[in-house]
Amino acid sequence: MKSFPDFVWESETLIIYVFIIRKVWSFMEIRENVDVCVIGAGHAGCEAALACARLGLETVIFTVSVDSIALMPCNPNIGGSSKGHLVRELDALGGEMGKIIDKTFIQSKMLNRSKGPAVHSLRAQADKAEYSRAMRKVLENQNHLTIKQSEVCELLWKPVDNKNNKFTKKIVGVKTFTGAVYECKAVILCTGTYLKARCLCGEAITYTGPNGLQAANHLTDSLLSMGIEIRRFKTGTPARMDKRSIDFSKMEEQFGDEKVVPFSFSTDPKDVQINQVSCYLTYTNEKTHEIIRNNLDRSPIYAGIIEGTGPRYCPSIEDKVVKFADKERHQVFIEPEGLHTNEMYVGGMSSSLPEDVQLAMYRTVPGLENCKIVRNAYAIEYDCINPKQLYPTLRFKDVEGLYSSGQLNGSSGYEEAAAQGLIAGINAARFIFGKEEIVLDRSEAYIGVLIDDLVTKDNYEPYRMMTSRAEYRLLLRQDNADLRLSEKGFQVGLISKKRYDDVLNKKYLIEKEIERLKNTKIGAAKSNQEFLERHESALLKTGTNLAELLCRPELNYEILKELDSERKWLPDDVIEQVEIEIKYEGYIERQLRQVEQFKKMEKKKIPDDLNYDNVPSLRLEARQKLKSFHPISVGQASRISGVSPADISVLLVYLEQYKN
Repeated sequence: MKSFPDFVWESETLIIYVFIIRKVWSFMEIRENVDVCVIGAGHAGCEAALACARLGLETVIFTVSVDSIALMPCNPNIGGSSKGHLVRELDALGGEMGKIIDKTFIQSKMLNRSKGPAVHSLRAQADKAEYSRAMRKVLENQNHLTIKQSEVCELLWKPVDNKNNKFTKKIVGVKTFTGAVYECKAVILCTGTYLKARCLCGEAITYTGPNGLQAANHLTDSLLSMGIEIRRFKTGTPARMDKRSIDFSKMEEQFGDEKVVPFSFSTDPKDVQINQVSCYLTYTNEKTHEIIRNNLDRSPIYAGIIEGTGPRYCPSIEDKVVKFADKERHQVFIEPEGLHTNEMYVGGMSSSLPEDVQLAMYRTVPGLENCKIVRNAYAIEYDCINPKQLYPTLRFKDVEGLYSSGQLNGSSGYEEAAAQGLIAGINAARFIFGKEEIVLDRSEAYIGVLIDDLVTKDNYEPYRMMTSRAEYRLLLRQDNADLRLSEKGFQVGLISKKRYDDVLNKKYLIEKEIERLKNTKIGAAKSNQEFLERHESALLKTGTNLAELLCRPELNYEILKELDSERKWLPDDVIEQVEIEIKYEGYIERQLRQVEQFKKMEKKKIPDDLNYDNVPSLRLEARQKLKSFHPISVGQASRISGVSPADISVLLVYLEQYKN
């Protein structure tokens, strides 16, 4: 038996050994120092990382799989109604999405051509694999940017001691699942639908992210430990079919535009005039609906298995059949996933029904009677944050240096994610450089509407951008995004001097041509009257000018060429702006006046330290909402649900007294 001193000596030796091992281990630990860590390499992460790197910051972008960079796990397209606006605004600010889709699209259409220019929106079918490959190539060759395949499981932070500081915590780095530590000045969360994700197909549940990729199961706990509010959302995707098993003769063929308009203002229009691939339209029927109704008890949505809230504006086929029971049929779009695959996307029929029910219902659709499913439809649940915790800059209100974007913020869609990613990236960079962060307001961009809606409204379902959400949509057209936002992109540092000069030249040409048309007089001569008669336009009683004639709906810039002997060649995009500005001049002026009033409210800033409990006559509900959201301006406060115009009047009076 060992004596007591021998035992103590061995214990002390053991302690020394443990101490030495720990020291050696600490030296072996991977520890790097960078400026920015971007978590997630989806559409938000790509834009955020590129923005930071292009502004000169050492940036590392983390992804659970390098093969999932810019992945399109759902629909194989970019753009669409209102979403096309976001992509063009993104491009005008210096983003990448527009350039990549211009290189990889297989069909392109301008939607809503039969309506006014405010709702025209570009939509392009993408070659999914090529899109992802092209974006990855850009990231891999970007200076100051490193791609790292690793799961971030923890955010590293320290408390802020300064009592006057509006932040209570400060980001100092991230830690990966393998133990590597990356010290940084800012972190941008772009986790998409990966946080504690699970996919549901009937009774079958797999704990993975989209497309069977690894879920991120650890970061949620780190966010919760920081006091960040987490919620659970759900989205879904349709099945993919084997092209060889589809009878396209029973469907309506859908062609692309004869003359393709590029997404990026820097793309030469000649480069996008390609041979396009067709899509197809078919419909569900009563037999389809009957199969769905008979199996609702096997749907995770209606069986209560799914906890998350799904998107109202992109419902599953089960939801459509239940909520729109009066509809005899629903549209189904059959779209190619790419040029080098036989997979076809079944748009409009996302589902979480079991595999046998899916096959039965799909085979009732004309053209799909003998279809073979390559990938089953599924629903996916995931963790996301309550975006009211964010400033309009997309920085967390309580955490210095922490930004969030994309589906983590409760939005849906590639385009919404990319737009937020770019803004988060720009603002993370400006924060590090000690510059004022940018905020796009609702009168400047659809991106402004998107972010403002996320951070000021109670969103209990995945948010989808729509043209109806923009109050000033006649000003925020997709065709003038470069004219509206290129100056900001240039000031930020993501738009080159040459590209900005091109925009200024375009503005000059537009203004000069509008002025010329207004000053070019047209009399009531016989030849002019004959011209008007030929085009079924009212004859002139007195003289007029070309601009007034252009206001007539039956006439356009090209038709008026016959009366315009002094006309010189102008680019198509300049002609488009001239025509819109003249035809809608009265409406545009009215919206500009509305914007002036809006701007007055946005300029009335609310101090960070304002105590709403000290504001007399403020209703209890308004007081609670204002304390919860911490709006930065009176304009933002006025858009918070539960804050009435009377509350705003009380607040304005108090702010005036507070200022004095």
